[in-house]
Amino acid sequence: MPDSLPQFRYHPNPLATGTVERSDRQCVVCGRASGYIYKGPIYAERDLDERVCPWCIADGRAHRELGAEFFDAAGVGDPGDGAPVPDSVVDEIVQRTPSFTGWQQERWLTCCGDAAAFIGHAGKTELEVAGEQAVESIRTESGYEGDEWQDFLVSLDAKGSPTAYLFRCLHCGKVAGYSDFD
Repeated sequence: MPDSLPQFRYHPNPLATGTVERSDRQCVVCGRASGYIYKGPIYAERDLDERVCPWCIADGRAHRELGAEFFDAAGVGDPGDGAPVPDSVVDEIVQRTPSFTGWQQERWLTCCGDAAAFIGHAGKTELEVAGEQAVESIRTESGYEGDEWQDFLVSLDAKGSPTAYLFRCLHCGKVAGYSDFD
């Protein structure tokens, strides 16, 4: 195995988002203990939780050999964007991209006719670091205004509920997101 993790176009830093972690576990697909294991959601006929390495996700082996999917295809797209994405993009997210865990049904946002890159979970601090565009995106999506928005913003927690999920367009650089809670 290479020393560095494979590159994922639509999830550029799975270590930072926590969906890939250092581990001595052996991958059920390739049989190797690569030093990393995927910790995000996996949809398959058998239990594969924390049993697949990032390389077997990236090259599609986990999908081909075990039928593993990492995201629900119906969740790819942003109803506000209106631009459909090619099936090849949906396939890459579903079959060859680490996902992320949400409280409700996850959505993978799109922009400029392509999927956006998942940046990570965000609370108030992370939103403010991401910039005004990120804050405004969550405010608009939440539908809150005034004091209600301020209360919601303060309650956002990157590791709790409610939380925001941030994405960056690979083409125009726009940061957008959505929020949910348990």
